[in-house]
Amino acid sequence: MKEQAMVADTLAGINGELVRFGEMIPQCENKALRQTLKQMRNQCEMSQEELYEIARSKQYYIPAAMATEEEVMHVKNILNSLSAK
Repeated sequence: MKEQAMVADTLAGINGELVRFGEMIPQCENKALRQTLKQMRNQCEMSQEELYEIARSKQYYIPAAMATEEEVMHVKNILNSLSAK
């Protein structure tokens, strides 16, 4: 397996773990367990950021172009109008 594919697979796996943490934490009634899950999520996020930077530096991943100010404002307006309902 090529390095680029391994990095992509690992990033996908980490992203999946982050989603699962996001689902588990709010549903956890035990405060100690919730705190442990948050610490695990934070460690997972740090790993994801590290691997993301490696992938970018090796040009395995090229992010989408940054949104323009107009695009950002458009999305904010949509979200604000939805939350006002």
